[in-house]
Amino acid sequence: MDKITISYKTTNILVEKLKQQENIEVLKQSNFLVSLFSKKKYADVYFHSGSLDEKSIENIINSKMTITNCFASMNEIIAKTKISHEKIKVIYPSINIEYKKPKEVKVKLCEELNINIDTKLILFTAKNFKTSGIKEFLDICSSISYQNLKIIIAGEQKQITALQFQLPKYQNLEDKIILLEDYKNIDDLFLASDIFLLPTYNKFFSANVVKAMFCKCVVFLSIENDAKEIVDVFASMDSPTDPSTAFKIDAVLLDKNEMKKIKKQNRKLALEFHIDSNLTKINSILENV
Repeated sequence: MDKITISYKTTNILVEKLKQQENIEVLKQSNFLVSLFSKKKYADVYFHSGSLDEKSIENIINSKMTITNCFASMNEIIAKTKISHEKIKVIYPSINIEYKKPKEVKVKLCEELNINIDTKLILFTAKNFKTSGIKEFLDICSSISYQNLKIIIAGEQKQITALQFQLPKYQNLEDKIILLEDYKNIDDLFLASDIFLLPTYNKFFSANVVKAMFCKCVVFLSIENDAKEIVDVFASMDSPTDPSTAFKIDAVLLDKNEMKKIKKQNRKLALEFHIDSNLTKINSILENV
């Protein structure tokens, strides 16, 4: 059986699952001498994410098919490489976490953090707090009128330590903020939270948005990020400092039925990006490579 070769800029859940299939082979990188005296080989399928650098363009042009994670990326690739639409497909980032009933997870988390079960939870987590809009997040939370809430900020120790120097500016949030360093069960935070707020400046697709939707969170996201393609107009922030965001959050927190409706819609959409669903999509594409 002829195997389909793949290569990728950065690995992801979908790529790792594909690597387990018998019909898939990761293209081996040639060493310097081999590449110097023989024709360079390119993979049948190239998985692209992030910035479109020269190496990425080379792989895209020479592959039979390119898979990218959003339509904004696809449009940029087509504009810069002039490849045909038939040679590129979009598959949004995959979800592969254990789904547990949010209410049950919230009960355990509230016990752990010693907070009332009726408290609404707003979550912020990211690898880079600054570029992901931590200051803007705190500014927005400062403008929320709803009182019965807690703000969970989870991240690496160095990010949390740096953040603590900013917190004195937000005295009105002093009794609401919960800082979690290197929290092991990060998926449980998504499952227990009511709102995931990400006023990010980062362009590249935030997989946490898909995870939040899958876990039945109401999501608010700045349109700078490519994940805007999967959130609706209500959830979109015109900028990380969008002044209407706090009012929108208050409206959702005060309307239980609306919150329940949005959570349900978000999960339904995110199910389309479950790893099983995405594997079906990619294998269908591979049949025609």
